[in-house]
Amino acid sequence: MINSSDLTLSAIGTDIKRKSADALILGVLKNGDKVSIAASPFAADTTTSLEQSLSALGVAGKADEITALPGVDGTKAKVLQFIGLGVDELADLTEEKLRRAAGSAARQLSNAKSAIFALPADSVERVAAVAEGIALGSYRYENHRSKKSEKPVLAEAQIVTSVATSKDLPAVLKRAAILGRAVRGTRDLINAPANVLYPESFAAAVKDYSKSLPLKVTIFDEKRLAKDGFGGLIGVGGGSARQPRMVKVEYAPSKAAKHIALIGKGITFDTGGTSLKPAAGMHAMKSDMSGAAAVFQTVAAVAELGLNVKVTAWLCLAENMPGGASTRPGDVLTMFGGKTVEVLNTDAEGRLVMADGLAAASLEKPDVMIDIATLTGAQMLALGLRTAGVMGDKQVTSDLVAVSDKVGELAWAMPLPEELRPSIESQVADLANIGERMGGMMTAAVFLEEFVGEVDGKKIPWAHIDFAGPAFNEGSAWGYTPKNGTGSQVRTLVAYAEQVAAAN
Repeated sequence: MINSSDLTLSAIGTDIKRKSADALILGVLKNGDKVSIAASPFAADTTTSLEQSLSALGVAGKADEITALPGVDGTKAKVLQFIGLGVDELADLTEEKLRRAAGSAARQLSNAKSAIFALPADSVERVAAVAEGIALGSYRYENHRSKKSEKPVLAEAQIVTSVATSKDLPAVLKRAAILGRAVRGTRDLINAPANVLYPESFAAAVKDYSKSLPLKVTIFDEKRLAKDGFGGLIGVGGGSARQPRMVKVEYAPSKAAKHIALIGKGITFDTGGTSLKPAAGMHAMKSDMSGAAAVFQTVAAVAELGLNVKVTAWLCLAENMPGGASTRPGDVLTMFGGKTVEVLNTDAEGRLVMADGLAAASLEKPDVMIDIATLTGAQMLALGLRTAGVMGDKQVTSDLVAVSDKVGELAWAMPLPEELRPSIESQVADLANIGERMGGMMTAAVFLEEFVGEVDGKKIPWAHIDFAGPAFNEGSAWGYTPKNGTGSQVRTLVAYAEQVAAAN
């Protein structure tokens, strides 16, 4: 189920005459009427001739613009592919723009199993950006086609750089490969149809994938969930023939001083339950498990990287369906830990399963808890389709936003206004699962905060990430981001874990 093809990344010097590949990737700038090739590995006359050809073709150097020309003397590559860098001047080329350009080129490669990337990569940091872009962009999901595409997936990428002999590069390339594998694996899970990926099969896929990694996987089936009082999962999953699961995945190096708990929403399909959603667009609700996919692949990547920090992922898996045993509006559920919730809208189900996960994770007294979910349509209204909302403890929120900016994922800190708390009061239970409609993203976070535990009388540092928009791209592909499952926030969570490990 998680079967994205692997990718070999390597660095080579700037003399590429004897290097073979199906394609050679070059970056293009345009300033006014002048088209220029950034960091051209060719002699001046060849470079000038190519630039004249690109100008005649009307190449604008815009981001995602790709142009192909036949191979030339000075390279064994069969074809040259020029990717727009999206800037006028090389000085304006940030690492993220470079990452997106490399990813866009990798995503749009035609008939190339191997490629040389001769982009502006004159430092270890820029090589890292190019490598990550390639690893993120080279992705295709064809698991359910009767006939696979004859177009090969990029399997080998060589990055041209003047720092090819740097002792730091092997670790940089290894990290890029691991991050790429984690993001592509997340996309595989998100893109799987709901008749293939449901709570039981999701749990089985996690267990199977974890066999080669230093991870401990514990699966709570419906009998244990009922016995232990996971009322959110049981209540949300009650209407489906496919029973809910809680999957706990632990990475616990012996010398780790800090413990991060990650809680992921895993609604494998969301019809809205009894409060049925409109049919239009419902097919995309197979992506409502993106949070669970992200936290699992994060802990897998952390294990592969061998970071000195304990990370526990809690995957809250259920299918929200209408049925004879489904939860009704007005029903009261007893959540893990004993709090009761009046369900006023069964389509506000994600916060119910996440409440169970937060309460269970709190018992282990981690140093920090981060939950991530495709939780509200209000997130998209507030921040659009590419920017995640982050709420909670000010320090954790600030750290996450800073890390997301560094890795090139968009996130924005949002408040938890105190006036929203009264709106989730219930007349018959401790809480209601919906409240103030305006600012609904923040209202959902206020609800989740109620299930964050305490240590020595103080709330465990916690942050909530709502990425309903960024998790699933129903528009056109761009940069290293494909259509459908994006794998958003995996790199942010891994980088945050790296930061915590480094502080130890």
